[in-house]
Amino acid sequence: MTTTPKRAVVLLSGGLDSATVLAIAKSEGYTPYTLSFSYGQRHAFELEAAKRVAASIGVAEHRTTAIDLRAFGGSALTADIAVPKGRAADEMAHGIPITYVPARNTIFLAFALAWAEVLGASDIFLGVNALDYSGYPDCRLEYIAAFEKMANLATKAGVEGRQALKIHTPLIALTKGQIIARGIELGVNYALTSSCYDPSPTGAPCGQCDSCLLRQKGFRENGLTDPLSP
Repeated sequence: MTTTPKRAVVLLSGGLDSATVLAIAKSEGYTPYTLSFSYGQRHAFELEAAKRVAASIGVAEHRTTAIDLRAFGGSALTADIAVPKGRAADEMAHGIPITYVPARNTIFLAFALAWAEVLGASDIFLGVNALDYSGYPDCRLEYIAAFEKMANLATKAGVEGRQALKIHTPLIALTKGQIIARGIELGVNYALTSSCYDPSPTGAPCGQCDSCLLRQKGFRENGLTDPLSP
């Protein structure tokens, strides 16, 4: 007797968190369809990393969708605004950082919802984390729950009872160290990922942006050296 594979759309940026989420989805028996976005981000090198991660872990299909959020700007990732460097942990813990991209997760989840409906999938995996970036409004459990409720009202498949969408956020309450430990347990090759907000043209991490510093801290907490460290 054959069973229908459980399909899931996994948002894959190419960074450490999303690579771990993809490995988790795979370990839970889902057939992953990965979705990345070329949205005008200054760290577009992450898209090459996403392809490497998808190939390494194994997915049914990987797609990159182009949407230009530079049209709105308002973020150090999509406008000519300096990326903060060398911030202490207590600085990162207060306020909404300028690396926040307006409505980004809402836009990304809307695309994921559309693809999930076409695939006949009822599961979306997302690597949001409420501990490291407590200031990001679209990384909170309340936001995820609200989007999930909306999503189940918004599609033909939902209205007809063919889809009961679930948004999985397995990293939301984990520290970066815990995320890395889980990924290593699942065999994630973090040398393939890219986390830096302001990498060199060759993709080398700056080592000083919030994302780089948190990543380094996570590896140190595991007694390890970041494989991307020079």
